[in-house]
Amino acid sequence: MNLRKFAPVAAFVAFMAAFPWMVAPFDAISHYTDVMVFAGIFCLVTIGLSLLMGFAGQISLAQAAFFGIGAYASAILTGRFGWNPWAAMPAGAAAAAAVAWIVGVPALRLKGHYLAMATLGFGVIVHIVLNEEVEWTGGPSGMVDIPGLSVAGVRVLSETAWYYLVWTFVAAALIFSYHVLHSRVGRALRAIHEAEKAAEAMGVPVASYKVQVFVYSAVLASLAGSLYTHYVTFLTPSSFDLMWSVRFVLMVVVGGMQSLWGAVLGTVFLTFVGNEWLHVFADFEVLVYGGILLAVALLVPQGLVVWMQEKLSRRRETLLPRSE
Repeated sequence: MNLRKFAPVAAFVAFMAAFPWMVAPFDAISHYTDVMVFAGIFCLVTIGLSLLMGFAGQISLAQAAFFGIGAYASAILTGRFGWNPWAAMPAGAAAAAAVAWIVGVPALRLKGHYLAMATLGFGVIVHIVLNEEVEWTGGPSGMVDIPGLSVAGVRVLSETAWYYLVWTFVAAALIFSYHVLHSRVGRALRAIHEAEKAAEAMGVPVASYKVQVFVYSAVLASLAGSLYTHYVTFLTPSSFDLMWSVRFVLMVVVGGMQSLWGAVLGTVFLTFVGNEWLHVFADFEVLVYGGILLAVALLVPQGLVVWMQEKLSRRRETLLPRSE
């Protein structure tokens, strides 16, 4: 076993396991554990988006829509029909998968800016529906009295319990996505990204794989939405507007599009930035996020993970003894 390969993963797991206890003395002031719960929920969205954008090369501005579909499906099924939340979550994921397939089959025939505009339009439609269907969604006023989650009959109440629950989902999504990328499907996605026509000429079912990864990203976003709705226990359509889709894309770009770890790092970084500092500049949010994107494009175009790997590689080279 290559210990050097697994050491960063082991260090990350150890750090994440110890995080709530490390920040416990400061949580009364800064609520770091609560921020990390939201970061973990958003990581589910960005992991799927990383596969879609960074590996398959298909841009989407509809992830907030699928996030909202999962959230409202869970809220409606549990709050109005009395479903168990653990049964509502896969039902919401199935609904998101069905919608993603219906939208993805025609939309993924488009490329580049045209695909971005098609998914943007779908996201806007979903946001309008959430606002206008007052009878089901509560409209702009939103929904309240949504039940929380229970595990083995024990209600998940504390932020620490939610932290471990959410990041267990993130770990499962990372492991599954990692195996997908190192399978025949992952090699096909990379081929589609590099040269779609060449991949098709070599017998890769391009259209089918693009739809599959689009559906997978929608399912992860839907699961994130379900966790979100049972954590906050209230919903408003403003949490699923176009700006949230832009944030998700920015999280992936900042961390590094062609890296699952980049999706996680970028999400955690921007969630902390947004919760701890950017709320001061709420009126200039678009300008601030635009400035962050510009800075990343100019200074670290490959994302933070690649930049950190290059720094560590150079550091290692300087520490290694030179052969005479």
